[in-house]
Amino acid sequence: MEGPNNPRFFEEDLNSFTSPSESPNLPSPFLLFSNPNSDFPLRPSLLILAISSPSLSIFHHLSSSKTLIGTLILPEISFSGNSIQPSLSDKSCNIYALQDHSTLLVSVQCSVASDRSHAVAKLLIGGSQISPDKVLIFDSVQSRNFRGKLSPGDSFAYKLETSSERNGVCTLKGLEPFPSGSMIEGLGAAILARCQMKKMKGALCVSWPDSGGFGVSSLLKSLLLKDVLPDLNLSLDLDDEDGLWTGRDSHLDSELYT
Repeated sequence: MEGPNNPRFFEEDLNSFTSPSESPNLPSPFLLFSNPNSDFPLRPSLLILAISSPSLSIFHHLSSSKTLIGTLILPEISFSGNSIQPSLSDKSCNIYALQDHSTLLVSVQCSVASDRSHAVAKLLIGGSQISPDKVLIFDSVQSRNFRGKLSPGDSFAYKLETSSERNGVCTLKGLEPFPSGSMIEGLGAAILARCQMKKMKGALCVSWPDSGGFGVSSLLKSLLLKDVLPDLNLSLDLDDEDGLWTGRDSHLDSELYT
């Protein structure tokens, strides 16, 4: 996020990332936890949001290292057709605890419409139920939003950071900043903007291709083990699902430029 012009965000700025709601009477999104008597707000040292296909695939393959503790409910998203056990084909937004519950993971396996991104960001970041010390987002870039030519055979990842993240110990030490003039859109942009507004440590890992694949999945897995969760037991069976997940519409309208 931080670049030569050091953009600043205020509460009203988040509304500029979203289109006017087409359904003003739509119920607000909410969080539902398996233990409603938990000591809220939950205060994880790290909150991870997996939005991109390769990141969803990586975290889906965690087994003994994660525990399902809740879900984000978007009333407009139907659970019809979802499996009993979590699946990459489900339209869901589950919340997991990793390791000793000091890290929370939100697996965003459904499309969050542009007019809902602000509300979801407020719900997940610094609200009454979740208040993390640091936030890490895994998202992807669309070719139309990247300043430069992209080939399906390319694999890369860049980072965007809040001011607080850049001034402290950076989470994504091995990544270069997202190129100036390129753009990130959708929930990832709204979450990072929310972190900046709240003066929180936040980082957004932006990868290509957005459809996943072996190259970018291996890159993200290496990044997680090296910089983020070195003690986590990560396994990725690319023969099973080839690191791909295409269960949603990847085009969202919330935007963030660098």
